[in-house]
Formats: sequence, structure tokens, C-alpha cells
Amino acid sequence: MRILYIGNDLSDQSKYHSAYATLKQNLIDEGFDVICSSSKKNQIFRLLDMIITVMIQAKKVDYILIDVFSTSAFYYAFVTSQLARIFKTKYVPILHGGNLPSRLDKSPKMSAKIFKNAFINVSPSAYLQTAFKNKDYDSVLISNTINIKDYIFKERSQLAPNLLYVRAFAEIYNPVMAVNVLHELKNTYPKATLCMVGPDRDGTLIKVQERIKELHLEESIIITGVLPKQEWHQLSKNYDVFINTTNIDNTPVSLIETMALGLPIVSTNVGGIPYLIKDKEEAFLVNPNDVEQMTNAIINLLNDKNLANKFSLKGRKKAENMDWEVVKYQWLKVLK
Repeated sequence: MRILYIGNDLSDQSKYHSAYATLKQNLIDEGFDVICSSSKKNQIFRLLDMIITVMIQAKKVDYILIDVFSTSAFYYAFVTSQLARIFKTKYVPILHGGNLPSRLDKSPKMSAKIFKNAFINVSPSAYLQTAFKNKDYDSVLISNTINIKDYIFKERSQLAPNLLYVRAFAEIYNPVMAVNVLHELKNTYPKATLCMVGPDRDGTLIKVQERIKELHLEESIIITGVLPKQEWHQLSKNYDVFINTTNIDNTPVSLIETMALGLPIVSTNVGGIPYLIKDKEEAFLVNPNDVEQMTNAIINLLNDKNLANKFSLKGRKKAENMDWEVVKYQWLKVLK
């Protein structure tokens, strides 16, 4: 079976291993012939490459998979899906953007043309599945996936005040909050540290660096830039609490990876995150941009080794249920 997969195929250039890269490789390993578009860095060239690839390949493939995000990449999905309709090729939108519910309201006509005419819509979270159902768009729930064998589990119980942040430096992920949390945490734990891993998406890295200087935290914060998956996995062994400060989100793969590695999580309670993680059972969830609440949650974890251990073990168990060997049968059913 031949598949054309439309999305941002930029992992080789950015070293950032995306959900796109994971699904692409898993499908190839299952024996699918997967054609990918696009790896062009420039957005205009990327869109042109996607258009040309669809026009060349549409009659030669069985399905076109299309990643759908809520910002500029939404238009990639619109254009390529409508080309798929012209060529009468089955297409499958894969819903990723945490702000897609807002996009459905802002672009109702374009949304209808994409999602009403799809062969099937695939949602990685109950959050987006619910939002789409409210707009009368059917979807099947297939979670983002990892290959659990690639994640060495380190069980945590007695924690040190060493925090890990692994997300892009982008305004929607609010990395400045991570710096403010460390500053607040140092009032209780003066030796607390923070490591921040990820690419700079929109210039927010500069704001983070400026805030670090304002708070005189240069000796307590390490910024590595983007790291290959294996490197930050190895790095994670030196840290005990994963913090996720995002304002908008869906089902971030970084949280699934973190659970697989055994780090207890403290995250903002936004978008699809409460659908992914149960508050006080598998992690602590706090209000967005609430530095005090996140700091107090971290202190609770540091003071309660039984709770930290529960989060560590339950996180790993949940991640195991998102292993490709479990999830792949749902994809095989869609691509029958």
C-alpha cells in the first residue's frame, strides 16, 4: 500500500523528533510505501512542494495523510486536502494543533471543506475529538505514539530539586514561566536547578535569557538548545521533575516520553493535557501562568516520596499503552 504523508518533515534538519517523524517511520517499518512532503524549510517553498507532490502522486497512492495544525500550517492542510478531492484520492487529516477548536470558529467554511469531505479524521486526543464532535465532525481517536523499547525507565521516589523543561522556546509554551518557577522554588530550595531543552521558534529564547539575567539565575539554569532524542533522554537521568508551562496544547509527545522515562510531571491544565494525565493521580496539573501554584506542586512532590513514586510508576504504565505495538492496530484498521 502506498501512502503520501503531508506535513512538516523537518526532523533531519532540526534534530527535533516530531510525531510526524515517528508515525512515518512506524508505517515504513510495517511495510507501507510512504512518500513524504515536505522537508523544505521555507514555508512558501514547502507549500509549493506539497502541491506539486500531491499533483504527481495523488493517482498513485491509496491514501493521503495530512497533518493539521491551527496556525499557518492549517492552510497547507486546506490546499492539499482540496487537491486530494479534485483527484478523488482518500485523505485522512491528523489533528495536532492545540488551538484547532479556535480555528474551527475562525474558519468555519474552510474547516467544513477539509473535515466533512475527509475519508476519516484522526484525533490523537479526546480533547480534540470532543471539540470536533461539537462541530459535527466525526473522528477516530488514535493517540500519539512512541516506541517504548527506546525509553529506559528510571523509577523515582526521593527527588532532588532539579527541573527539566523540554519544549520549543515559543510564546504559546510560556518558557519564561519556567524561569519564574525556579526563582520562586529557590526560596525553599536554594540549590534548585533548571535545564531547558528545545529549539527557538519565535524569538522567545531572547525573553527567557533576559529574564534569567534579571533574576540572576545564570548559575542555576542550563539552556542546551535542541537535542536529538537519545541525548535528552540520557540527560533526563540527572533531573527529577518535568515541568510543562504551556498555555495552549493538545497531546504533547514530550509528556508521553517523559512518562516513559519515569519523571514525575507538573504541568499546566490546558487543552488536551487533562485528557492525557489525571491530576493528583498521574501528575500535578496547575492553572496556566500560575507560578505560585506550580512551585507549591513541585514542593509537594519533593516532600512526598510516595506520591513522587506513584506518579513515576503510573506515568510509565500509561506510556506503555501508547507504544506503537499497541496503537498500530488502530492505524491498520483505518488504512485497511
